Amino acid sequence: MYVEHVALPGIGLRQVITTDDDQHVGVVCHHNGRRDLVVYRPDDPDAALSVTLTRREAATLARLLGLVEVEETDCACHRQPAVR
Repeated sequence: MYVEHVALPGIGLRQVITTDDDQHVGVVCHHNGRRDLVVYRPDDPDAALSVTLTRREAATLARLLGLVEVEETDCACHRQPAVR
């Protein structure tokens, strides 16, 4: 699986995965700690549905996706939440 990492100057970091079904899902991690879960439209990669999550909500979603333990850290372009 390919993970694209793109620095967004003045905003943070965008990380997008491409699923086996060629769908694109990502997270924009803002410098202020906000996270946006983004699902891109298959027919138009510039169009997307975005859901804004707090750190706590993002950690809860990670747990729901099957990650047992999530360590929260500050969000920066070269740092991301560590998952164990």
